[in-house]
Amino acid sequence: MAPRAYWKGFLKLSLVSCPIALYPATTSAEKTHFHQINKRTGNRLRQQMVDAETGRAVDKEHKGRGYELAKGRYVEIEEEELEAVQLESTHTIDIDAFVPEAEIDERYLDRPYYIVPTGKTGADAFAVIRDAMKKKDKVALGRVVLTNREHVIKLQPLGKGLLGTTLRYPYELRDEDSYFDDIPTVRVTKDMVDLAAHILDSKTAKFDPGKFEDKYEAALKKLIKRKAAGKTIEAPEPEAPPAEATDLMEALRQSLGRRPAARRAHGSSRRAPGRTSRQRTRRSRRRAA
Repeated sequence: MAPRAYWKGFLKLSLVSCPIALYPATTSAEKTHFHQINKRTGNRLRQQMVDAETGRAVDKEHKGRGYELAKGRYVEIEEEELEAVQLESTHTIDIDAFVPEAEIDERYLDRPYYIVPTGKTGADAFAVIRDAMKKKDKVALGRVVLTNREHVIKLQPLGKGLLGTTLRYPYELRDEDSYFDDIPTVRVTKDMVDLAAHILDSKTAKFDPGKFEDKYEAALKKLIKRKAAGKTIEAPEPEAPPAEATDLMEALRQSLGRRPAARRAHGSSRRAPGRTSRQRTRRSRRRAA
């Protein structure tokens, strides 16, 4: 069964447009999920909205939205008022610009979507936009409204379709300086950097997500299987944290399987020992005979 489209609308470039559909490119369906249950009855629990002051459950018809102006003081916002600020471009992705992908800071990347044309009439226009981006090696930046909010979306060719990735706004990113300012400025030697570069070379590989292993997910499935079979679950001994290297240069050498060069023994360049006195006596006797 084909997945259900998350969003349907139009892709528009100037006067060229085509019908498209967006599908989430990621899923958490295969992850292990837990429900809250009553440990006495084994029944699943249902959550209720409770008034924070009175402690009483609130009926669905009395639930609303409020923005906190001050501690404990809210301004109530009605659904009709929210609808008044909804954006018009709810069914069109307008392409505003084309940029080199390398210029996009990866911190802005948010959620990926597969974009496909819907209907034969728009397939030609879709292919033209896709192939033009391939030819110019550029990605498109457009705007799309998802769940009542407008997002900037990056579009790039992916196979026969497009990959759309919503982008975060600048106000959603934290400034790195507040985290990096306290990192001390240190000097490391060229030899240390060279050894670290050799370690990088020894571990260089091709990106292969097929080798990614979710060890925690595998452990969860194993735990559930054992528990369902009535077996006892014992927690493993905690692993000791790795010891901090006191000699950075030595740790780098050992990481490459190298050892410090052994000092040559004193006198290692001296000549080989001569013949013993017994060997000289035997040779003199042979000559006398």
